[in-house]
Amino acid sequence: MFLTISTTGTPDRPATDLGFLLHKHPEKAQAFSTSYGTAHVLYPEADAERCTAALLLEVDAVALVRRGKGKGRGGAPDAALAQYVNDRPYAASSLLAVALSGVFSSAMRGVCNARPERAAQPLPLRIEIPALPARGGPELVRRLFEPLGWAVTAEPVPLDVRFPEWGDSRYVRLVLASDTLTLAEALRHLYVLLPVLDDAKHYWVASDEVDKLLRAGEGWLPDHPEHKLITSRYLSRRWSLTREAMERLELVRLAEADDSEVEEIDNAVEAEGEAEEKPTPLAVQRRDAILAALRASGAGRVLDLGCGQGQLVQALLKDPAFTEIVGVDVSMRALTIAGRRLKLDRMGERQASRVKLLQGSLAYTDNRLGGYDAAVLSEVIEHLDLPRLPALEYAVFGAARPRTVLVTTPNVEYNVRWESLPAGHVRHGDHRFEWTRDEFRAWARAVAERHGYEVEFVPVGPDDPEVGPPTQMAVFGMKVNDEKEAKAA
Repeated sequence: MFLTISTTGTPDRPATDLGFLLHKHPEKAQAFSTSYGTAHVLYPEADAERCTAALLLEVDAVALVRRGKGKGRGGAPDAALAQYVNDRPYAASSLLAVALSGVFSSAMRGVCNARPERAAQPLPLRIEIPALPARGGPELVRRLFEPLGWAVTAEPVPLDVRFPEWGDSRYVRLVLASDTLTLAEALRHLYVLLPVLDDAKHYWVASDEVDKLLRAGEGWLPDHPEHKLITSRYLSRRWSLTREAMERLELVRLAEADDSEVEEIDNAVEAEGEAEEKPTPLAVQRRDAILAALRASGAGRVLDLGCGQGQLVQALLKDPAFTEIVGVDVSMRALTIAGRRLKLDRMGERQASRVKLLQGSLAYTDNRLGGYDAAVLSEVIEHLDLPRLPALEYAVFGAARPRTVLVTTPNVEYNVRWESLPAGHVRHGDHRFEWTRDEFRAWARAVAERHGYEVEFVPVGPDDPEVGPPTQMAVFGMKVNDEKEAKAA
């Protein structure tokens, strides 16, 4: 995918100042690694009268499937092929938006030590994107960009120029022109509106996306006539996040109208009456249920298998009853984030001796995992293809054999209660399956029978009388005779 940013200049204000503002030298072609490929920055033209910077993003389709957000598994026979053959390498999307923020991060913040006065001034800008997905057509493109001061040209791309009767595709060739905006403002507009027009993101939208949206939208989003549509699409239509963002945007508008700070308005609202109690997030309820089950089992040495970014490990460290905690994940990137979350580099020696992070696959036996009191598989099994579950089962229950094993997984029956989840879709793009209560219990009982465990089931979250809880948890306990044999071994 491809994007160009052009500007014009005069002898006293040369166009090549664009290189200072972007922090990328016009005489160099530079490459930057991303999680999904390589971003290249080059200058097709650079002189005092006109300068153009181009961002070319080469997308690795395999890396995108392995690390990114898909649409679940199963379904149509061509679903697996569609993961690799699609428009992601060619059409501007959230991939390009993330590359913009990574490669031009200083420019997006308006930081330029070499030319601070230029960074704060409007520039004559022209931005071209050859292929932009526009769910809503050229009219929506204009509705999003024109209120921000852009002159917009959005030309529909025909499905096939040889067959005009087929009509237009959902892509447009976009040209934006303005001489009233700073470069930082322009980049922030693109960062937010590219994924909004595509109406999709290549990664899971978490609560921190609200902060990203408000930072990038500062100064223009609260008063944009389409701020509701922008907020909903940017947050992948997750109603809870959208509601939070809309409430915070309203506070910004109130503060601007009252010529005061947001914090003052926010405090005044809380002071009028008792603050409404927010519901406890399901992730927190799940961790609390796991901690309660571990304490009830008397476990001291605990494995967090598929620990991800270390939220559960962090919670376990707060309880001195857990004397040794090991987080295991196949993703080195996740373990790096977990290490930062736990502040391992600043942790005291005594505390650091209690925790360890290991890279490893749960589909293979691992001698490092033997002899622990308990193991947790929290929201892990649904990320494996069903044919690989027996390998995980043997690695945990047959080889590692902890005294207690906790397994949590979504209850697919509860999905009808999620307002923002389309019918037939799984909760997360990487879920290979989601089980009903009967399916999960049948699997868990069979595992317990094969490996000498007993199992009971605990609801996590509100237990709906019709569809059950949002999360189901199985608590496996090793049978007495098997536990004695395990200790002896």
